[in-house]
Amino acid sequence: MPALLYRGHEPSAAVRCLMPNQHATLNSFVVGNIDGTTGWSKALQSAEAVIHLAARVHVMCESVDDPLAEFRRVNTEGTLNLARQVATAGVRRFIFLSTIGVNGKSTSHGKVLTPDDTPSPHDPYSISKYEAEIGLHSIAQLTGMEVVIIRPPLVYGANAPGNFGKLTRLVAKSFPLPLGSINNLRSFVGIDNLIDFIVTCLEHPAAANETFMVSDGEDLSTPDLIRRMARAMNRPARILPVPVWALKAGALLLGKVDAVQRLCGNLQVDISKARELLGWNPPVSVDEGLRRAVGGD
Repeated sequence: MPALLYRGHEPSAAVRCLMPNQHATLNSFVVGNIDGTTGWSKALQSAEAVIHLAARVHVMCESVDDPLAEFRRVNTEGTLNLARQVATAGVRRFIFLSTIGVNGKSTSHGKVLTPDDTPSPHDPYSISKYEAEIGLHSIAQLTGMEVVIIRPPLVYGANAPGNFGKLTRLVAKSFPLPLGSINNLRSFVGIDNLIDFIVTCLEHPAAANETFMVSDGEDLSTPDLIRRMARAMNRPARILPVPVWALKAGALLLGKVDAVQRLCGNLQVDISKARELLGWNPPVSVDEGLRRAVGGD
């Protein structure tokens, strides 16, 4: 919201529910759960563009029998239902926050992912997002509504959920981490850089009907990420040089193969399209982004 206001926009927010002691205002609309039946008419009144960020994500302990169906219900059907109503309302542009998982879960050494790569979604979440992308392109072709798709890697910021949040808590406690022998490179994007890029896609004419990667523009190894997080917190980084084969063997025994793959593997994205087509460069450095995320403003 502040970034949009700063750039001269008048944003409204559609929310699932109100927080305690929060009241609906002219700039917030309660829409309830998101699926193929959600009504968006009130939220879309006078809208010129829509930024769709909501999704079923970060499900650490799955509770449904068919996870893919549940991800599709929210992320695919819910997105396309919204997009159809957006097009009917005559809204100019629809910005969709997808996921780098549409491209795959890792890269080989020296390889970076680009928007033109053949999609390779690998889990229910990324499959549901890719199917939403396909549907959005069809709606755009039929209606003339402009669609912009953004595929971010891991997004970090203050109070981040998921794996980044867990790592932040461990580093804050100076917990010894057996990750010193990892030699990888991964792309990340700080929340401030992601917001700046979303607003750029909202404003720039050349963003229409394009797909973009976004990142901080500097890729980090897992040990380097930990050291820089620790420096942002003014805490010592305690990293033990445990061989990668030992980490993977332990992960196999504990059923944590995917988690260790994310820590050990490469996942790099190419943001040259964003730089060249939109003239966009990440305004916040990695060190400053980490300071804001884990060390406070």
